[in-house]
Amino acid sequence: MSLPLRLLLRQLACFVAVGVTATAMHWCLAVWLVEAWSLPAAAANLAGWVLAFGVSFAGHYTFTFRHAHTDWKRSAWRFFLISVSGFAVNELGYVGLLHTTALPYDLLLALLLVTQAGLTFLVSRLWAFRHSASVPPSQETPS
Repeated sequence: MSLPLRLLLRQLACFVAVGVTATAMHWCLAVWLVEAWSLPAAAANLAGWVLAFGVSFAGHYTFTFRHAHTDWKRSAWRFFLISVSGFAVNELGYVGLLHTTALPYDLLLALLLVTQAGLTFLVSRLWAFRHSASVPPSQETPS
């Protein structure tokens, strides 16, 4: 197996492990807030996203994309933009589907989170954690 393929498979395995952890924490917190505190599902989803963002960025920066040697501030900014954009789409879809389908809120949330994960990997790999060869990592700025 070639080195680039091994690297990609390792990245995918790390992405799945970090993503499953962050998604599970997102889902568990959101469901707990709805069930234990009677928080509206959309508000609980926001709280879950905030927790998952921290877990996800730390895990992806430390494990999934560690070989990229990117400036953490630039990567954090880019990952935040990806995450907040994904959350906005997720939340709009979630609220719309909560009102237009008979699916239980917890199942609907799980389906949306899994769908979003694949898109997040692609954009993270191609942009958020991409190393800029022309600028030393210590001199990179958010863009």
